[in-house]
Amino acid sequence: MTETPRAVLFLCNRNAIRSPMAAVLLGHAGGGQTAAESAGVTPGAPDPLSQAVLEELGLAIPVPPRAVDTVKLGHFDLIVALSPQAQHRALELTRNLPTKVEFWAVADPSLVDGSREQRLAAYRAVRDDLLGKLKERFQTGA
Repeated sequence: MTETPRAVLFLCNRNAIRSPMAAVLLGHAGGGQTAAESAGVTPGAPDPLSQAVLEELGLAIPVPPRAVDTVKLGHFDLIVALSPQAQHRALELTRNLPTKVEFWAVADPSLVDGSREQRLAAYRAVRDDLLGKLKERFQTGA
């Protein structure tokens, strides 16, 4: 079994969809065992569809997107990169830190075209994928 980190940073490209969803979901389901934050390689704009699929679970993204360059990385035991670009940046930033980096391949639902309902389905699939990964990695009730 993998050790449960005290603090984890979820990192994606724009900190608007995958990483804030993961942080909120872990914060909700993790029972307070692990502090969770999120950031992006570069900050994007808040994404209303990611907010909508979290609201279906009674959750919300509490903070606006932010860049990883504004985060103090030293207190994180683990960075979970949710895109190849984020993984590259995380490895670069942790070269001289004891912080572990994991890569989780998670689809970018913003690339899906179609009706609002089709796009929401893609966001729900990402939310549910994250819940499964969180449950497996952090032994949560997700």
